Amino acid sequence: MGNWVVSLAGPRRISLEPCPPDPLGPGQVRVRTRYSGISAGTELTLYRGSNPRLRKDWDDAARMFVPRQTPVPYPLIGFGYEEVGEVVEVAPEVVDRHPGQLVWGIWGHRAEAVLAAGAVWPLPADLDPLAAVFARPGAIALTAVLAGDLHLGDWVGVFGQGVIGLLATRLAALSGARVVAVDRVPGRLAHATRYGARSTVDVATQSAAAVLRDLTGGRGADVCLELSGAYPALHEAIRSTAHAGRVVAAGFYQGQADALGLGEEFHHNRIQLVAAQVSGPTPAPSMAGRWTGDRVAQTFMELVAEHSVDPLPLVSHIVDASAVADALALLDRGAGDVLQVVLRF
Repeated sequence: MGNWVVSLAGPRRISLEPCPPDPLGPGQVRVRTRYSGISAGTELTLYRGSNPRLRKDWDDAARMFVPRQTPVPYPLIGFGYEEVGEVVEVAPEVVDRHPGQLVWGIWGHRAEAVLAAGAVWPLPADLDPLAAVFARPGAIALTAVLAGDLHLGDWVGVFGQGVIGLLATRLAALSGARVVAVDRVPGRLAHATRYGARSTVDVATQSAAAVLRDLTGGRGADVCLELSGAYPALHEAIRSTAHAGRVVAAGFYQGQADALGLGEEFHHNRIQLVAAQVSGPTPAPSMAGRWTGDRVAQTFMELVAEHSVDPLPLVSHIVDASAVADALALLDRGAGDVLQVVLRF
């Protein structure tokens, strides 16, 4: 298809634009994209125009959002972070990557990218290349599980059974937790059962807090992981958690928290509320020096290669990259049968 890149000209204004190839520099490789997964969280906030980085600047030194001093830098070019492709060219001094090698990494929705050789990782042998689009979502899920500090026998509520929530359900079950999966889409709850959830809660008809307290003799969950990014779900996760228990807020929350009543169970039950964010130096302060972002992503891919996690059933739609506008509109509509949407280049 030539060298093309996805461009966002403004909220819900998406296109595929031609771009010149980048020159290959020292220590770099050229990768031709095969698949690029679309995030139903961060990318949708950019697509919809609700991402805070569109109206504020992030001050790296202060680690704070500050009022934006310049206009939004539209068009946003090549956003995306779930890529897999084939190495087609390497710089002469690169010895550990070679043409024909399948690799995964982050280079955005584009047909081709030039990257540092160390920024892409070879696919494990015999792995379906499509599985590699889950490296980043899997790292987000594993970050939440590690931040939850789960233990064998813990009762754990996982709120939100989208792609990342389902992967977290599987990872929590692998950790020995007794997982209760919470969502309002029956098909997603069926996936959660196949991934090892002990029980499921359809919030259209049930109270997650009531179910979790009933299952634990009135105590509540030891840990709840909130991965939907919805404030009502975060509030219910807090309500579902035992006294002095932990809630990991790993969703990407937008707007004001009108549904979050921190003067209620959060205050009276002394709930530990922990933020999990994949781009930090470590999943939790206690893991500094042992767990890095690279280790988290590579560990998830090792679990996939070992067949401990099979993400392929979560691919619901594969569309040609030329139909990227339709793919994002599909996710934007929020239909329950849409999970991982993948662009095919």
